[in-house]
Amino acid sequence: MKQTILTAIGLFISLFLSAQTIAKTVAKDGSGDYTTVQAALDAIPLNNKIPVRIFIRNGIYREKIKLDSTKDFVTLIGEDENKTILTYDDHAGMRNAAGDSITTYSSPSCMISASDFRAEHLTFENTAGVKAGQAVALSVRGDRATFVHCRMLGFQDTLLAGTFYCRQYYKACYIEGSTDFIFGYAAALFYKCLINNKTNSYITAAATLQTCPVGYVFKDCTLTADSGVTKVYLGRPWRPYASTTWIDCYMGTHILPEGWDNWRKESNEKTARYAEYNSRGPGANPAGRVRWSRQLTKKEAKQFTREYIFGDWKFKL
Repeated sequence: MKQTILTAIGLFISLFLSAQTIAKTVAKDGSGDYTTVQAALDAIPLNNKIPVRIFIRNGIYREKIKLDSTKDFVTLIGEDENKTILTYDDHAGMRNAAGDSITTYSSPSCMISASDFRAEHLTFENTAGVKAGQAVALSVRGDRATFVHCRMLGFQDTLLAGTFYCRQYYKACYIEGSTDFIFGYAAALFYKCLINNKTNSYITAAATLQTCPVGYVFKDCTLTADSGVTKVYLGRPWRPYASTTWIDCYMGTHILPEGWDNWRKESNEKTARYAEYNSRGPGANPAGRVRWSRQLTKKEAKQFTREYIFGDWKFKL
């Protein structure tokens, strides 16, 4: 009897929450509620407290997308991550329609500033090209952001993962780029992601604050590269206390034996927090790594739990 009552209560809560969720559809052909993603996001009220679920049908949506900081609890779901593409081509150094200079921070094709955001089965893309310099495909600035089965495509600075004190989770995502293409301040966990280099350069450029115990953590990820790419570093410190950890990851032949770079500043070697555990593949070379990085023990690696990385943020891995 007790179990039956609990089940009934759980069903009631589930139905109640579903009833409180706003569901909309974006379709380029006009068969949905909106024809652009931005129009759907614009319709969400400021200071939003109700979960909003937006389904995006297949298509190439060439638009500069922004989700304001108070429009929380939004979920975007694509029909197919290979066919539902959010794309633009701004890059640092060019000027926008108003004549203002575009910077790295204003270049993103998609900028998420709200908290409790989730995306599934989508491609976030910047097509400015390898010679354009900084050209962000996706900028995630809110807290508690989740990306599952998404693709982030670009070259330099593809993914801006975070401002200060925000937490992000990437599961089974494909991320590609050339230089520093995963960069920023967030505490971020990348789980079972495929990370591909398009040029000889650097994968990460973390800017972790000294007061934050952890920055970027990669677990069970696979590192690959385009043909001809043979000299890639795991990371370099955008800020002195950069924190990047690779755990149980497969590394291709493109990863250099030394693994890490000090960004032409020797003092960074005293502060940067770079570590690995159980790296596999031809790019795994514990003995060849720079002396100022660390090889974790099994006990130390086990400390990188969800609770250690994210604190009180609970979600399913």
